[in-house]
Amino acid sequence: MPANTPQLPLIYNGPSAKSPEVVAARPSRIGETKVAYAPTREILTKSTGFMDAYDFTLNPYSGCSFGCTYCYAAFFSRDTERRDSWGYWVSVKENAVDLLAKRLERRPDFLDDKLIYMSSVTDPYQPVERELELTRDLLELMADGHRPKLVVQTRSPDVVRDCDLFRRIEDNGGRVQVNMTVTTDDEDIRRTFEPFCPANPVRLRAIGEVQAAGVDACITMTPLLLVSSPYAFADSLLATGVQKFIAQPFHFQRGKFLAGTQDKAFDLMAEKLDCDRAAFREEYLEHYQIVFEVLRDTLPELGEGKDGFKPPF
Repeated sequence: MPANTPQLPLIYNGPSAKSPEVVAARPSRIGETKVAYAPTREILTKSTGFMDAYDFTLNPYSGCSFGCTYCYAAFFSRDTERRDSWGYWVSVKENAVDLLAKRLERRPDFLDDKLIYMSSVTDPYQPVERELELTRDLLELMADGHRPKLVVQTRSPDVVRDCDLFRRIEDNGGRVQVNMTVTTDDEDIRRTFEPFCPANPVRLRAIGEVQAAGVDACITMTPLLLVSSPYAFADSLLATGVQKFIAQPFHFQRGKFLAGTQDKAFDLMAEKLDCDRAAFREEYLEHYQIVFEVLRDTLPELGEGKDGFKPPF
């Protein structure tokens, strides 16, 4: 990090790290989301499938109160009730910090140069993180003289809170990249597909702060839904100062929707595309190609699909 990197005001407005209020907090509910606590056998999971280029994935939580209606992670739920109530429950891996600490006691160099993706099936900065700071505690362990190669994936502006720890990891010789998911410039679409997520302009402002704070950043448009004004959208992406971008289309064959949401989402997409339901998939894919070409011609670095998510260092 350059010595003259500015210290920016953070978007995050939650409690300060390690405050007594945080230590004592163990909420059973955050808004409409039920919060449970359970131990896990391992906090670092060997990467497979889409993330197989990484050594490990790290998920501090199970479930996610952001509740994106198309989220593939919902279908990893053990039962139909949990899948259909996606967005309304989260399980905290209460022994996560102890597990990582014990592993590092046994092998202090264990994290060094390991490629870690946080997180693959949850959001490490969903609202419960403001109360528990579990993600921050895990990052503090990583920043204590270790040098992982860490990619952080989120939709939350609260990631700005931990820029100090990202910089410490890099000062130790590790690497960090923060990925912010932004899927559209249309708030009607965002509210339908991502009803409990922060608005996209807020996410863009946050990832701009991450970039300006000297931490590598990337904007992931995955999936890229409908875009009302492709050139204006590209300008808003460039205005963040971020230099790396990833896009991929919504895959209708693999895409799944939570109970009761598919018809509403598809109807809205058809309405926005000015076509009927029978034709909207083809219309969407044509729309995606038009938007992708604008982004490819405008943005400095644009990857697509799995290739775009390959480790950046």
